[in-house]
Amino acid sequence: QVQLVESGGGLVQAGDSLTLSCAASGRTFSIYAMGWFRQAPGKEREFVAGISRSGGSTHYADSVKGRFTISRDNAKNTGSLQMNSLKPEDAAVYYCAAAPSYSTSYIPLSGADYHYWGQGTQVTVSS
Repeated sequence: QVQLVESGGGLVQAGDSLTLSCAASGRTFSIYAMGWFRQAPGKEREFVAGISRSGGSTHYADSVKGRFTISRDNAKNTGSLQMNSLKPEDAAVYYCAAAPSYSTSYIPLSGADYHYWGQGTQVTVSS
């Protein structure tokens, strides 16, 4: 089992940058693919970015491609999401999640494939 704790959310202005962190504990973090999801009020949870367990592969939602960067440090059991050029539509609760992975390049895109979730961190973007 893996426990995940997000941090780094806050209130920023449009165009600003913010970095979210995800600290993992429990089982070996490196056997899990990691993803970031977000959920805005009244909307369904959506995939934002994912990274393979090795860190060698990444995948982004079209809405954040070129602005967000996902990374991980397996030695430190941490992951992060660097968010640049934030827009009001990026405002949401952001969750990190971990998915068991038997492939070094596998990145699940569906939340249903992620077994472990953090509690979420709020990101608010003012226009």
